[in-house]
Amino acid sequence: MDIQTIYRPILTYFRRQRLRKFYEFFNITPDTKILDVGGNTFFWDLASSQGFTVPKITIINVYPNHDPLPENIEWVVGDGKKLPFADLAFDLAFSNSVIEHLYDWESQVEFANEIKRVASNYFVQTPSKNFIVEPHFITPFIHWLPKNIQKKLVRNFTVWGLITRPTPEYCQQMLAELRLLNGKEMAKLFPGSKLEIERVLGWEKSIIALKQ
Repeated sequence: MDIQTIYRPILTYFRRQRLRKFYEFFNITPDTKILDVGGNTFFWDLASSQGFTVPKITIINVYPNHDPLPENIEWVVGDGKKLPFADLAFDLAFSNSVIEHLYDWESQVEFANEIKRVASNYFVQTPSKNFIVEPHFITPFIHWLPKNIQKKLVRNFTVWGLITRPTPEYCQQMLAELRLLNGKEMAKLFPGSKLEIERVLGWEKSIIALKQ
């Protein structure tokens, strides 16, 4: 079984819920200028398939894109901590499941500050550290253990490790880059925002900082 066989239905289900929240909260028109920080076309393809208006979108990602893009989407290669755009260049900044991949708190602060600099309105989602299942490894509890214990378990005792069989070096990279956030930290990163909580069976699955 490929890891995407597990991920895709889960991603699609929760991102459909996020789509509704996103479009309910913001008045999106065809002329709205959105910066998607660290994303790809998946969210916007899903929006189009669900009949939502897909506005003018700039995607910035550290990886280049090699696939054809719709005419309303531009792809820029760049760093979310040092966005190559003027202050308030966009109507809205959007980021989904990116800020937890920035290695440390200082980088997360830089990322959040850049989001707030380039747009006065934003929608920033991240998995919650309080959720019972670590979403990248698809395994319960492991993210609550010390990193040195996680290092011993991640390759052979997680769903992700057993399916993908990553190298020890890649396991170390994943553990180094992941820093999950809780609600208190998100409130500190995005003061004055509205925090929306996604829940599964009462557990806090993810946190969304909204500013309008």
